[in-house]
Amino acid sequence: MKRRGVTVLLGAVITVLLSLGVLAAPIPYVVLSPGPTVNTLGKDDNKDVIQVSGTETFNSAGQLRLTTVKVRSDVKLLPAIAGWFSDDDAVVPREVIYPPDTTEQQVEQQNAEDFAASQTSAETAALTELGYPVQVTITEVTAGGPSESALKVGDVITTVDGQPVTLAGDLTEAIQTKPSGTALTIGYTRGGTPGTATITSEATNGQPPRIGVKIEQKQPHPFNLKIDLADIGGPSAGLMFALGIVDKLGAEDLTGGKVIAGTGTMNDAGGVGPIGGIPQKLVGAKDAGAVAFLVPADNCDEAVDNAVSGLPMFKVSTLDDALTALETLRSGGQPTPC
Repeated sequence: MKRRGVTVLLGAVITVLLSLGVLAAPIPYVVLSPGPTVNTLGKDDNKDVIQVSGTETFNSAGQLRLTTVKVRSDVKLLPAIAGWFSDDDAVVPREVIYPPDTTEQQVEQQNAEDFAASQTSAETAALTELGYPVQVTITEVTAGGPSESALKVGDVITTVDGQPVTLAGDLTEAIQTKPSGTALTIGYTRGGTPGTATITSEATNGQPPRIGVKIEQKQPHPFNLKIDLADIGGPSAGLMFALGIVDKLGAEDLTGGKVIAGTGTMNDAGGVGPIGGIPQKLVGAKDAGAVAFLVPADNCDEAVDNAVSGLPMFKVSTLDDALTALETLRSGGQPTPC
């Protein structure tokens, strides 16, 4: 073979080998795809997702499905190219999901913690909706502190300067938004009997103002409630968990026999917050047979930009909004669209 022919052939082989190396090497992107959806009113791994004992529960003819996003982190060039041309997937820089200086294991651990917190907040908001209010209860009174002679362990704080205290954060905010040395009128119940006390806040060692008590947020209810769902992370299932609890413990079938999907964080006060992965969650919901999708208000613009044919989307900012939307659907009306 002539020298030039050998050179061309060798160059071609090297080019192929280099190409194969590039195609096989990881790239700094991840692929987001529609993940599984779960009916919060049903079972997962042969166990009820929402487990209640000690009181009557109710069955629904429809479904309330939480939605998820599947993240593929070990991405090569060819799958990334396929993702770029896919209508269902998204290819995003790796740091969007895994921030710099953070390992995948740390992100997964944070997601697990967020998921647990979402369950707790969903329970709090749903039980409040069902008539089981939060009680901000004193667990310790600091010796020599401002509340020593006025409040006792077991007291339930109800107001500060006439403003209701419905969550633990309400008490902290009411105290710390006023200067140290402010005389506060604290409403409480002790053994079921209401009372008030005037307590002057103080600040020590540069700390925010305090009244010298430790508190715990309790929510007494005469039954056991547990959410049991594995292999899902992040806080975005909060809304659908809360709706599932209300549906299971209330006589009203919230679904009206339909498959309803949705997403959104949930805080203790029933507020619905924004999440990521709306485009993939809409596709997953449609594939699961959903006929309506509940969207956090702050995600509506993105949802409209990624609308899925045949899947109407309705805007919600609170748990009450979501319940109203479902009631409107049951009556044949049109909830607030995105």
